[in-house]
Amino acid sequence: MRILKLGFLVASAILLAPACRKVVKPATSLTPSERVQLALRVKDSPVTLTGKEEAHVETNKGAFTFKLYSDEAPNTVRNFVRLADAGFYNGLIWHRYVGSFVIQGGDPLGTGYGNSGYTIDYEESGMKHDKGAVGMARGPDKNSASCQFYICLEAAPSLNGSYCVFGIVTDGMKVVKELREQDTIRSITITR
Repeated sequence: MRILKLGFLVASAILLAPACRKVVKPATSLTPSERVQLALRVKDSPVTLTGKEEAHVETNKGAFTFKLYSDEAPNTVRNFVRLADAGFYNGLIWHRYVGSFVIQGGDPLGTGYGNSGYTIDYEESGMKHDKGAVGMARGPDKNSASCQFYICLEAAPSLNGSYCVFGIVTDGMKVVKELREQDTIRSITITR
């Protein structure tokens, strides 16, 4: 009889355990305001940079990787790493495509007008807008970058010194060149 009762208790605990866990929404199902709340929660989280950081980006067109310029743009890289690690970018679209110039994404609204609820100061990395350069998008104010980023499809020297380049595509540029408006960022994983 004791074994039967013990078996019932163990089975009940196993069946009820999933119902007792806190349910966390995957980032892909977050509303724009929930994404902003997520960004604000992680905004000041400590990020230790090793100088070996890379971002692996999964899209609906395939994957690509870019090296992060941790030494040249540490504050911009920390901001990007925080958002990527929190899942902020997962499920967002590429909202801007200008052929032979850039593909841009990272906007929680998907319009080019959204942000993470805060801005970061402009950081001059000294890196050039070469083909595959990854930079922080911003408004007219140099200190208005937030979460949106772009990738140069060709060299864009006219942007040098005006926008922070914080990375360079090292693998998968063919995938980057196939991206268009409404394509999706499935996930961004940071390796260190």
